[in-house]
Amino acid sequence: MLKGKTAIITGASRGIGEAIAYKLASLGVNIAVIYAGNTVSAENVCNKCIRDFGVNAKPYQCDVASFEAVKKTVSDIKTDFGTVHILVNNAGITRDSLAAMMKEEDFDAVLNTNLKGAFNMIRHCTGLFLRNREGCIINISSVAGLTGNAGQCNYAASKAGLIGLTKSIAKELAPRGIRCNAIAPGFIATDMTDSQTENPLLKMIPLGKMGEPQDVAEAVAYLASAKYVTGEVLRVDGGIAM
Repeated sequence: MLKGKTAIITGASRGIGEAIAYKLASLGVNIAVIYAGNTVSAENVCNKCIRDFGVNAKPYQCDVASFEAVKKTVSDIKTDFGTVHILVNNAGITRDSLAAMMKEEDFDAVLNTNLKGAFNMIRHCTGLFLRNREGCIINISSVAGLTGNAGQCNYAASKAGLIGLTKSIAKELAPRGIRCNAIAPGFIATDMTDSQTENPLLKMIPLGKMGEPQDVAEAVAYLASAKYVTGEVLRVDGGIAM
């Protein structure tokens, strides 16, 4: 069902994005790896996708917070791959602090990357989806966007905003055969969560453990092929937000 299609995955040089790239590549999807700065890691992800799964894969360095940079990158991907069928907005950063002490630039940076970056990618990919008369957008939100999290007002706001963006885009584009869904991971074992191994919230996970990046990747694979699902927020959180 997905073989031969092309996916853009932002933040795909490590962690959840890397796992998503491998999962989709294993299903025959060609991969455009968007990364911020780690060229070596991005190239390694592409090389593994090519070597292990025989798909086409190429890295693109891009600041997703920049409207013009995203426009150029999507244009380059169209030139290299012909078109795009799947967009996974996974790029995200944290700048944690209590609101009373948070720097303005830290609030802005998180919103610009996590939320505006997703809008930028959707904005510039939509034309390709419309011409194809199909498209699948998957936004990686967070349970923090559903429940809030002390010390992460910027991050939670950006992830809650992604859910609103997801539902609005789903309503706008459904008549054109384009689907938009979100995934809300909980505590997933990545570099971003290394500092949270002693977080007392971990004891509140009903399944009793952190998730793995592959758990999120499996959810992406499902939504990429679920042709009658749109506007949904799929929690991958071990039950912590139920």
